[in-house]
Amino acid sequence: MSDGPEWFAPKRYGYGSSLPIAWQGWALTLGFVAICIGLSMSFSNEPLRLFALLAPLVIAFCVICARTTRGGWRWRWGDED
Repeated sequence: MSDGPEWFAPKRYGYGSSLPIAWQGWALTLGFVAICIGLSMSFSNEPLRLFALLAPLVIAFCVICARTTRGGWRWRWGDED
């Protein structure tokens, strides 16, 4: 188990995070979705600029999710940890 915060549950099968398990995870996810929707609406006619703005946000979101997932990101086969 990690000593850091646990905002997301691990996926049961596969690699990555599942749903948020803490209010911080929900706030992060909802904020990320709101920013993505706002940027998509603002830059709908400029796809290259939209990609340039969204790419760093997606990478940052994934890094935060990976660091705050209970047990970290690793491949899981459905067994209980």
